[in-house]
Amino acid sequence: MEIERINDNTVKFYISYLDVEERGFSRDEIWFNRDKSEELFWEMMDEVNEEADFVMEGPLWIQVQAMDKGLEVTVTRAQLTKDGQKLDLPDDIEERRKMFSGEETGSPEFDEFEPVYDEGDAKKLEYSFVLSEVEELLPIAKRLMYMPVDTALYHFDGKYYMHVKFDEILHSEKDIKDQLSVITEYLQQTPMTIHRLEEYGKPIFKEDALSNVLHYFG
Repeated sequence: MEIERINDNTVKFYISYLDVEERGFSRDEIWFNRDKSEELFWEMMDEVNEEADFVMEGPLWIQVQAMDKGLEVTVTRAQLTKDGQKLDLPDDIEERRKMFSGEETGSPEFDEFEPVYDEGDAKKLEYSFVLSEVEELLPIAKRLMYMPVDTALYHFDGKYYMHVKFDEILHSEKDIKDQLSVITEYLQQTPMTIHRLEEYGKPIFKEDALSNVLHYFG
């Protein structure tokens, strides 16, 4: 694993997929198994702490970039403002940056992946879900038959992935929440991005996936 200390509060490290496998993890596990990804992350952070003297304290902002042969991870300790309450985010924060929240003292606690935005009121409009068989989409397609939502279906690495994209104007936060609640009754959300699916996956339906599944399989 290659480690680069950027500044007092930021460290970047790269780990190859070969190194990941040598540590006893598979690619699927680090993407889709939260317990395994958590275990690998803190194992890597222990090494970063030893080699780069980077103490893990307070909330940590994590950006994970999937490369062809491995993962590039940037970790930044969030800074408190003068009042000791509000967090100042790094200047180059992006949507793909993830937050692992923890207590200000002691070992930080791994929390759910949540996207971080520059603006607190920004809506997340794109989601991906993983499934084993196309037919798993049938009950979702029937329940969301009259709902205007963009869906695409891809096959990648032995699994199917449905990408869902909402429209900022057409869909309110309530609309998004209601439709996601239907989808998550049947499918598990995944951090897989549409860019990775378009680049490496095989398109089954590039658009209107739910309508097409209902037409061909229903």
